[in-house]
Amino acid sequence: MSHPHIPAGLDWMRHDLAASRWLDELPALIAAALQRWPGRLGEPFDGGVTSWVAPLDRIDGSPAVLKIPHVDRETRHEPDALRAWDGNGAVRLLDHDPTTGALLLERATPGHHLSQIGADAALGVVTDLLPRLLVPATAHLTDIADEAARWRGSLEGHLARHPGAIDASLAAAAREFLDELIASRRTGRVLVHQDLHGDNILAATREPWLAIDPKPLAATRAFALAPLVRSHEFGHGEQATRHRLHVLAAALDVDRAQAARHTIAQTVAWAFEPSGPIQEHLETAAWLLPETG
Repeated sequence: MSHPHIPAGLDWMRHDLAASRWLDELPALIAAALQRWPGRLGEPFDGGVTSWVAPLDRIDGSPAVLKIPHVDRETRHEPDALRAWDGNGAVRLLDHDPTTGALLLERATPGHHLSQIGADAALGVVTDLLPRLLVPATAHLTDIADEAARWRGSLEGHLARHPGAIDASLAAAAREFLDELIASRRTGRVLVHQDLHGDNILAATREPWLAIDPKPLAATRAFALAPLVRSHEFGHGEQATRHRLHVLAAALDVDRAQAARHTIAQTVAWAFEPSGPIQEHLETAAWLLPETG
């Protein structure tokens, strides 16, 4: 097939050796997927940064979504997470090609993002949705202790490259809270969608809202709050951030201070891009420090 349209969110891949190779292979990957799942492709969706995703009308008339992921350590267990949820609060996995990583997914319609509704209404949605996603973790999922160890090493590299980018007290707290995750007991883990924010929950008809795009981990229930507390789509400010923490911790019956510590750990670890720190993430983490006990 001709070279597919590449949404702007994937442009970064042109400057990354491994990802640029995947972009070069993308036409062949799409062609292989259409042989497995024949149908008519629509234009790819915007917004994704690690996958090429487009609506697919199958030859039997049923609507679906074709997802061609750039498979890495964060995305490799996406099919396992979707199978574990089996449509309960998340889009259904219709089929998976383990050779290429391609996914055939349920299409969520009308498909607008949860971030497009009011913050209070959105918070009500996630307090209902999140508990249903916290199913027991299977043994092969990446454990939060291992991921936190990787984040800890990356953070030191970022801090060395960007001296003074983070307040010293926040950097010390992030190190402490990452070390707590590294040392945490690997029992009672649940499947956590570590990127569950306002643009990864779509309006649907089978259920009112469905999660998409998991980057699954085996983690604590308290850690599951982190991406939603950080989700600036629901309001970026100290009051709104701490309110989300309070509401979600109560809804999941988890220790609020532990959830704040986990959120700071991941938020600071994820606060760096090649050009420097993401100020919104650093602000969010700083606002949560008083909640850590």
